[in-house]
Amino acid sequence: MEASKVYFTDFHTTPEENLLQKLRRLAKTAGIDNIDFQNHFAAIKLHFGEPGNLAYLRPNYARALADLVRELGGIPFLTDCNTLYVGRRKNAVDHLEAAYENGFNPLATGCQVIIGDGLKGTDEALIPIEGDYVSEAKIGRAVADADVILSLTHFKVHECTGIGGALKNLGMGCGSRAGKREMHCAGKPVIAQDLCVGCGACKKNCAQDAITIQNRKAEIDHDKCAGCGRCIGACPMDAVQPGGDETFDILNRKITEYTMAVVKDKPHFHISFVMDVSPCCDCHGENDVPVVADIGMFASFDPVALDVACADAVNAQPPIPGSILSQVPDTGDHFTSIHPATNWRVGTDHGEKLGLGSTRYELIKI
Repeated sequence: MEASKVYFTDFHTTPEENLLQKLRRLAKTAGIDNIDFQNHFAAIKLHFGEPGNLAYLRPNYARALADLVRELGGIPFLTDCNTLYVGRRKNAVDHLEAAYENGFNPLATGCQVIIGDGLKGTDEALIPIEGDYVSEAKIGRAVADADVILSLTHFKVHECTGIGGALKNLGMGCGSRAGKREMHCAGKPVIAQDLCVGCGACKKNCAQDAITIQNRKAEIDHDKCAGCGRCIGACPMDAVQPGGDETFDILNRKITEYTMAVVKDKPHFHISFVMDVSPCCDCHGENDVPVVADIGMFASFDPVALDVACADAVNAQPPIPGSILSQVPDTGDHFTSIHPATNWRVGTDHGEKLGLGSTRYELIKI
């Protein structure tokens, strides 16, 4: 497969151009105006951030993209789907309140906010695809009904997938609650009893009431467990571990296949911000010290190439002193250094295999 074009600009500004103007220029240089937006609904998929987490993208960036879509004749809306785990984004009412609290409201962003899979996460469309694991993806109906798909991604490290990039934003993020459960069901975590101190952090983060604490040791009931992996990131002792070496690999491949369903037969365009690169997902109600310095904004029509370019850019940076990355053994890949059970390349390689995009890219700096 030929190399895809990925466009990049750093975060330096001038008196003549601020970051929002630079984002517009990046998107237009990358070719967003080649999409026919005229009177078409454009879903801008992003993560609104779990309240308490401050690493999510500022709503100003969503406003800049929504304004550009309107100028091109489109009807933009911001969207995300409900979550499986505990927190304030499990249903549309709480999800909207969380989004508004973090600044994603119509006054600030210039467009409406729609929770993609409805009030209880059950409003879904079934999208047939030819994947190795998924034959019919369960996608939030508002996303499935959109005419154009745009992803606006805070690129970060992720405890289950290695990276949280465009594929994760679209594939996992646009799955209904049933879709998320399907992606997570490849394997379920287990407790390393010798490491567990019975602190209960895993139990507090389990939406399925699958974890109990007995004799200061946690146990997981796999009949109740959805396999979402939230407890893995919550454990301060690394006692919650994936159930098998292939678990996260299968998760990554399913996410890629769900991404295929999201963009199927639709024009799509992707922007990723490599900034505040936190060691865990924005789904957590907290964020840790960034692991590398802010790098810049990337844009492409190819979500696979975009994820590879962003990951390569992070891996080229030294760790920030005092960050988690500076305290773990260097494996040669920052993402697996932080989360050794993950291999982010499984997802991008699978995307190339299935024709979603290319792992080869030409980086064009503007």
